[in-house]
Amino acid sequence: MATRSDILKYAEENYKTISEHLWTKYPSYEVLRHKHNKKWYALIMSVPKNKIGLDGDEIIDILNIKCEPELVVPLSSKEGFSHAYHMNKEHWLTVILNGTASNEEIYNLIDISHELTK
Repeated sequence: MATRSDILKYAEENYKTISEHLWTKYPSYEVLRHKHNKKWYALIMSVPKNKIGLDGDEIIDILNIKCEPELVVPLSSKEGFSHAYHMNKEHWLTVILNGTASNEEIYNLIDISHELTK
């Protein structure tokens, strides 16, 4: 199960990216972005389940990543994924970090997002 710390470690080891905390109001939100162009390729947030269409108000970690539009629709209907929370729903996807999506799948999507935002 990929956790927030696993994702941050993956980004640092593979892309030399250190997360940034951009909002004092949301200290748990972490942005991963390119150094040269400042474009985001991932955003980790802690949100209530009901914000992404799940039952309950328990706080969970989610990962927003940029994705090819032709992958967004089929993936967002799959368990462990959702339409992008607070992002462009045509180009971004939310991964629910609850163990449903495999580490390999999450890391592959991070790689795709990194490439798309170069």
